[in-house]
Amino acid sequence: MADSILNLFGPTASGDAGLAALLEALPSGAALLDAGGTVLRANPALRALLGPALPVRPGTHALSLVDPATRDSVATWLGSPVPPPLEAALAAEEGRAPIPVLLRLVPLPDGTRALLAEDLSERARHREEAEAGERLRAIGALAGGIAHDVNNLLSIILGAADAAILAAPAAREELRPAQDAAARGAALVRRLLAFARRQHLEPRVLDLDEGVAAATPMLRSLLGPGIALEIRPGALGRRVRVDPVQLDQILLNLATNARSAMGGEGALTIATDTALALREEPGHPDPLPPGRWTVLEVTDTGRGIPPEILPRIVEPFFTTRAAEGGTGLGLATVHGIVRQSGGALRIESRPGLTRFRIHLPRHEGEADPEPALPAAPAIVAGRHILLVDDEAPLRRLAAVALERAGHQVTQAEDGDAALEMIEDGLRPAALVSDIAMPGLDGVALARATRALLPHMPVVLVSGYAEAALGQDMGRDGVVFLAKPYRPAQLVELVSRLPGHDLP
Repeated sequence: MADSILNLFGPTASGDAGLAALLEALPSGAALLDAGGTVLRANPALRALLGPALPVRPGTHALSLVDPATRDSVATWLGSPVPPPLEAALAAEEGRAPIPVLLRLVPLPDGTRALLAEDLSERARHREEAEAGERLRAIGALAGGIAHDVNNLLSIILGAADAAILAAPAAREELRPAQDAAARGAALVRRLLAFARRQHLEPRVLDLDEGVAAATPMLRSLLGPGIALEIRPGALGRRVRVDPVQLDQILLNLATNARSAMGGEGALTIATDTALALREEPGHPDPLPPGRWTVLEVTDTGRGIPPEILPRIVEPFFTTRAAEGGTGLGLATVHGIVRQSGGALRIESRPGLTRFRIHLPRHEGEADPEPALPAAPAIVAGRHILLVDDEAPLRRLAAVALERAGHQVTQAEDGDAALEMIEDGLRPAALVSDIAMPGLDGVALARATRALLPHMPVVLVSGYAEAALGQDMGRDGVVFLAKPYRPAQLVELVSRLPGHDLP
């Protein structure tokens, strides 16, 4: 495109009406300069690029249009007889960032020169988004990688505390802070996984207005008496496919941030709407792809997000409230949930107003009914359990708890050892296995074991399981237990599995 524009100038003289018409019609910014670099004429595209606060008039020197940071290099460039293309930055109106451009200079036969300025803002934005995406993916991989190990440690803490309380009930109050700390750690890991888009979601089709209405009492309690909460349902019964718990998490995180931004006094408006995007629409942090959307909009009357902070607002661990204990994961969590649900998040802010617009794909099917509580099977008190976990302290705690409940436990340190036991003739009544292990992982072990013992119930345990249960092994007889867990939770789950008592 740029080369074709250069070819258009050819040998045309500067006084030609044709040149003037050409400059006016060019889609890129362009100006006609005299030999000294003074502007003789500028086209509408260049004036629009600079903005009305920086008018380009005949007699203006070209260097006055350039951002001071690149002015020296542009001055040297203008002094060259046939300079190569140069990346520089044009000056911008107050409050705007300098405009990255690619400058080209075309000499004309009468000694004048055509200055072409190709706007690189879009290219720079895509490059920044790609770099930010790489950083986020790296942190996401780190979050997902450490979550399992952290949840193992938290499970050990919870299990050891419970065991100590059983041995010495009088120590319950002394151990409660350790239990509370482990629970808070588990919540923090869940937020990390939400940011990393690796948490285990259970989406359902629901009416968005009804989902917001269900969360309203919780939000009123959170906001307190000084903040007015207004609900504006406008989604016209439109449905979305989303995890209801994660929808509540989005609303809670945004309401908590709004309460801090408003200092406990102001107004929070939660509105729903529909939207149709015929083409991709720009936005931060996400552009909105074409499609039919159901929109959740959360607006507060707080102090607003400063422009220099807005580009970083959904970065994990970025916080302006570190002194008050902020982790910088609240908005990163919201962004992770929205993206994992197939949606887009767009944020706009100015003093006195901050608006979060969450676009979720419109679902045309009927809403799912509220899940019915399954009938509890009869509790089986004693059975032979094959327990597999590469974290030895956690495996021992789980084995002690199961044995105390009357079960017989065979332990294996990894999936390969467990499969070898079964191939050698071990016939447990149930398999309890960690998912993430070196060598044969829990899903592969369960699949191989079920091939030999098709009806054996399986409990898969993990700090996260993004796709573990969605594989072709099937869900019948396979139960998921999230880490960190307390030994009593494992005992209850195992006791309710279908099966038979020990002979």
